[in-house]
Amino acid sequence: MNLKEEKSLIAYFSHAGNNYIGGKIVNLPIGNTEVLANMIQEITGADLFHIDPVNPYPEDYTETIEVAQKELQEDARPEISNHVENMDDYGVIFLGYPNWWGTMPLPVFTFLEEYDFSGKTIIPFCTHEGSGLGHSAKDIAKLCPKATILDGLALHGARVSDAKNNLTNWLSKLG
Repeated sequence: MNLKEEKSLIAYFSHAGNNYIGGKIVNLPIGNTEVLANMIQEITGADLFHIDPVNPYPEDYTETIEVAQKELQEDARPEISNHVENMDDYGVIFLGYPNWWGTMPLPVFTFLEEYDFSGKTIIPFCTHEGSGLGHSAKDIAKLCPKATILDGLALHGARVSDAKNNLTNWLSKLG
């Protein structure tokens, strides 16, 4: 499969507000994952889709990770407020998220369970503070067993603003 010949979508979840970066809490107008999603869009021309939960996460980082941990313990599927109307048009899905508790935030699980990804290629990318992709790629494979999952990219949140070369190299390797 030639990725360049497939119509691509960048579906991402990102948390703005207070975020833990480089050992301290920093207030961000947009989340790190959104910064990466915008860079990928700039390089590839793919369509953008923000996975937006009906109930937003708190702006405070500590409160957010507490909510995220509770959702993970309950295996919750938070409702999302928006939907991709033409998912069948896309052959390649770049899937972006911050690594929370070793995997994707639960609204990303909701997103993946909403559509049939059979025959599609999913390319994960995440931001993290030291835990890389965690077990998120395995979780994606479990949720989308008939999709092809390519090697993902994990970038440290503190380095996102300087990530364009890393992204370009990664995308070149993917084809």
